[in-house]
Amino acid sequence: MRFDLTDLRLFLHVHEAGTITGGAERSHMTLASASERVRGMEEALGVALLLRERRGVQVTPAGRTLIHHARLVLQQMDRLQGELADYSAGLKGHVRLLCNTSALSEHLPQVLGGFLARHPGICVDLEERASSEIVDALRDAVCDIGMVSDSVDLAGLQTFAFRADPLVLVVPRDHVLARRKALALSEVADCAFVGLVEGSALQAHITQHARRLGKRLNYRIRLRSFESVCRMVGEGIGVGIVPLAVAARQARTAKVKRIALTDAWAARNLVLCVRDLDTLAAPAQQLVRHLLADSP
Repeated sequence: MRFDLTDLRLFLHVHEAGTITGGAERSHMTLASASERVRGMEEALGVALLLRERRGVQVTPAGRTLIHHARLVLQQMDRLQGELADYSAGLKGHVRLLCNTSALSEHLPQVLGGFLARHPGICVDLEERASSEIVDALRDAVCDIGMVSDSVDLAGLQTFAFRADPLVLVVPRDHVLARRKALALSEVADCAFVGLVEGSALQAHITQHARRLGKRLNYRIRLRSFESVCRMVGEGIGVGIVPLAVAARQARTAKVKRIALTDAWAARNLVLCVRDLDTLAAPAQQLVRHLLADSP
């Protein structure tokens, strides 16, 4: 089985257009050439990829599988071309860093800014993911460095302590729970909550633990930043769960009180992890050393 990038792009265009004729036009080739390429792909696989109908074509289950992988391959090629173009423009290194919500918003911006200022030839791709997804990405060599909570399975990875990052509950100063020093999520699971938007790695983490208690948290509003969550909590809209560093910084301006969470999952630490530091490219090794130098 040997497909080239032209085959893959053609098949995607056929799927998007709904006809081989439309796919051929989008691929800037003749109908005869496009039809021959599709037939060649089917013969190489030994299975039909399209169902030919009077008004167009329908993709078979095998064709849907091909579409999924074709998109991945073409996206990777576009990324490769973009990164190589960066090198031709003078870039000396490219590092892929995945991190969880807390690391992205609270701990990395300043330290990464210092690194990028010191190394103008290095580019960092920074993306937020759930910690569980990050360790899988590291094992699959999708990224160079991960910044995750130590609550996930880190087996097979090289890890380095970065920061303590416990989660706390924030409530309005006049809330009935404001005098409490500590409590468990189960004690507030029926309260109105202020949270982060759908897709937030931390929000997914909290939701998962609420489900384990048999609870579905009631979110009155979802916002894009921890600071916004704290301000809305201070307005009396609900309670929220944020990293301790955020709660301490926002206590006065947002008029919130922080309360320790006794749940084991809330007493977390941030760790930096890689597959093998010695096998990382030099720019990634430089970033790891810079991050660890800034770690308490």
